[in-house]
Formats: sequence, C-alpha cells, structure tokens
Amino acid sequence: MNGNLSRIVLVVDDAPQSLGPLCTALEEDGYTVLVARDGASALERLGLVVPDAILLDAVMPGLSGFETCRRIKADPALSHIPVIFMTGLSETTHIVEGFDSGGVDYVVKPLRAQEVLARLATHVRNARSVRLAREAVDVAGYGVLVVDAQGRAAWRSPQAAAWLADFFPDSGTAPLAELLRALASPDAQPRECPAPDGRVLTVRPLGPAGLGERMLLMQVRTAAAAAPSRLSQAALTPREAEVLSWLAKGKTNRDMAEILGMSPRTVNKHLEHVFEKLGVETRAAAAALASRELGAGA
Repeated sequence: MNGNLSRIVLVVDDAPQSLGPLCTALEEDGYTVLVARDGASALERLGLVVPDAILLDAVMPGLSGFETCRRIKADPALSHIPVIFMTGLSETTHIVEGFDSGGVDYVVKPLRAQEVLARLATHVRNARSVRLAREAVDVAGYGVLVVDAQGRAAWRSPQAAAWLADFFPDSGTAPLAELLRALASPDAQPRECPAPDGRVLTVRPLGPAGLGERMLLMQVRTAAAAAPSRLSQAALTPREAEVLSWLAKGKTNRDMAEILGMSPRTVNKHLEHVFEKLGVETRAAAAALASRELGAGA
C-alpha cells in the first residue's frame, strides 16, 4: 500500500459494478474510494467531501460527464480538483470537449488499472503542489489567480477573489476579461491596475501551474508605497517563490522538502537562486525581507 495519507478519489460511473477491479486497485494503492452513479449524485457528494481527484465517466444518463465537470470547475471550492475522464469515446471532438470542460486527462475504456493509477498519482501530486503554493503566498499577503489557456479564471484564492471584486466590481467587464487573456500568454508581462482611491493592483505571471494553466501573483499597494518592491522585481520562479514563502514562516530545509515534495538539497539550490536574485547572503536576511514586503502587501 502507498504511504500517502488521506487520499480520496471519487469515481463517477453509471455502471460502477464494471469498475470493480479498478476500485480494488485504488484501495490497494491507499485511496479511499467514493462512488456516484451519475452527475447529480456526484455533485451532492462533493457538497459533503472534497476528494483529491475525480474519475468521471464522460457519457451518463442525465448530466453528462462534460457538464458535470463544468459545474465542478465553476465552484471555487472545487475547481482545484483534478478531473480525469473515463470514456469509450476516442474521437478528437470528444477529447477536446473533455479538456474544454476542465478535465486534466482522460483514459479510454476498457480501463487498465496500472495506467489509471500512474496518471492519477501524477495529477494528485501536481494538484497538491499547486494548492500548497497558493496557500503559502495567500497567507503571506499575496493573492493567487490561475487562468486557463483561454484567459478564463480557473481558480482564485480568497485574497485574489476579494481584490478582483474590489477593483472589478462587475466580474463580466471587458477590462477584466482583456487583462486575464493578456496574462494567460506565455510571454505575458506584469500589469498594474490603478483604482480611484490611489491603490494599485499589480498582477505578475508566475509561470505554468498545470495543464494549459498559468499562475498569477497579485498584490495591492497604496499610493504611498507605489514604488516596485525588491521582491516584485526579483523575477522569482514559482518554486523559488514557494520556498521563500515557507522560509519566511520559519521552516527548515527539511520541513520545506517534505511540504513541497523535493529533496533538502533541491530546496537549498532554490534558496541559493533566491539569495542571488534578492541580493542577500543569509537565510535571516531573505526571511526578513520577505516578511517585511509580504506583510506590507496584506
């Protein structure tokens, strides 16, 4: 059995009895398996528990898997969950529809348990890393927004949601849509959005956050603090930003390695790059700078 704890997968299929071998393999690999027979039942279960991943049949009576996935992704509390489609449909149009509705992957029936386990492990690990990154920077005073390839908001942290509502009271406005589309580009540059009261919302791309998605870092400055900070000019990578955020919280290299799923040596290498970009020489100096500037942005 895999050593990971508290992993939950929701399996949604109108003929769950046909998935017995797969469910057995999932349980043997350490997952707690929940089963729903249709889209409506799946949404009800998601009101009670948030799983680490969802295996979703594409074609079901009532709500199709595609429509069920759209509803899941439309809920900010659920949108981070990776959805893997299970389907006998292998035509390109169906595959594209699965990705367009928010799925991260698909497997074709009849299912091969080991393939499903391998794909599931990858997506659960990636989702966990992204979630930790979002939580780390949000707690530190930044907001995090994830946009898909079409420039649509795929996920927003509580702080990001509050700032977007503040700076763009009408979420359907053209300026917000244009901003998100521009920042979804791989070569996007930081943008600043001024408010009438003198505050400035800075939105900076952090890089890929998942399949076709990009992570954006948000910060609000007052007019008196409108000059760019050392941290905002450091051009840290997403991983470096994660490491610095946990360093500011007093975590050791070993702690960060466990949290971020990497070796202590890799953490140390990231810290070397962070020190160089920030122009500091010690952990204490980097932590003090991060705490001061991140705290100022809260």
